[in-house]
Amino acid sequence: MTQGLATQPTTAAPADATRFKILGAISFSHFLNDMIQSLIVAIYPLLKGSFHLSFVQIGLITFTYQVCASMLQPLVGAYTDRHPQAHSLSFGMSLTLTGMITLAFAPNYATVLLAAALIGCGSAIFHPESSRIARLASGGRHGLAQSIFQVGGNTGSATGPLLAAWVILPHGRSSVAWFAAAALLAVMVLWNVGAWYHRAHLAAPSGAAPRRPTAKPPASPVPRATVVRTLAILMVLLFSKYFYLASIGSYYVFYLMAKFRLSMAHAQICLFVFLFAVALGTMLGGPIGDRIGRKRVIWASILGIAPFTLVLPYVGLGWTIALSFVVGLILASAFSAILVYAQELMPGKVGTVSGLFFGLAFGFGGIGAAVLGALADWRGIEFVYRVCAFLPLLGATAAFLPDIERGRRV
Repeated sequence: MTQGLATQPTTAAPADATRFKILGAISFSHFLNDMIQSLIVAIYPLLKGSFHLSFVQIGLITFTYQVCASMLQPLVGAYTDRHPQAHSLSFGMSLTLTGMITLAFAPNYATVLLAAALIGCGSAIFHPESSRIARLASGGRHGLAQSIFQVGGNTGSATGPLLAAWVILPHGRSSVAWFAAAALLAVMVLWNVGAWYHRAHLAAPSGAAPRRPTAKPPASPVPRATVVRTLAILMVLLFSKYFYLASIGSYYVFYLMAKFRLSMAHAQICLFVFLFAVALGTMLGGPIGDRIGRKRVIWASILGIAPFTLVLPYVGLGWTIALSFVVGLILASAFSAILVYAQELMPGKVGTVSGLFFGLAFGFGGIGAAVLGALADWRGIEFVYRVCAFLPLLGATAAFLPDIERGRRV
């Protein structure tokens, strides 16, 4: 059985070996994957009207999707660290395809939850394995590679609300099935990526003995106790980031419709502005982290948005859109930096780390959507934004992160 020798490189490849075609392929697949998934959130108002749902039930859709993804991702990452599967990405995208068709023709709320669960399982396979491919194709430019990968997903998430406004809202929920073609395209692209992964990193050269696992993974740059403490801090930072993102991703359209009396279509365009800023910030965060250090990026990207989030619930429509753009731009740079920082904290465990942190991101987002939905039913949607405004203050805990990058910056 082939094992993960090449998935755990002990030395970085030279920068000129960066495989931009592979990075472009997984970024494009990430675009398709997250565009499809964002359609769930984008059609929440449609689902709410069709099935007469409360905000709690809306939150439970996100919760189902996110928790399925969060529970499985660490397991997928840990398993594929030991037993790499070249074409697992295509299999995961096939689950997403099935979930989209199920969502399009769901006859009741329970079937909607089943569709969300299938899409969540697809994400559980897609994200940790794609993150592994990004690191293998990075040529040592890990932050850049993760940003290229992540920006595809964020751009897809930004595109989803526009497609919902232009395609799904005019033609009804059954038109969601049209986007199965995008999932099928992603399956084909990822099959080719899997073929490269197998050829370049799993298959033994002709006439050579099968590749065997390394005897011992590289050691962490800090003591074990520091690793545990640092992971706890990173989890606090992820909690802050993804609970706040849940307030925007799941309820921003409802907030704009309730406070400013916007139509559903205009509110979706405002959501696109925020998500476009997230995509732009993601692209910038990785390379900046490669240059100045990921700890600085983590610190600035979470705590740095606090002044804007604290003001946002009390301003008019124009300033709300402008501030949401700034928040999305700054906050988005955090995840690539956190992920690469954690990979360097625990070298040799790329799949495990990627699965854990993607899982936490999805889990916190899902729990946040459910909790904030209950809060919105209890006190109103505007109250949610006044409470969530304080979450970025938890970014101050980044001051306690150890400096593990000294001497490594390019």
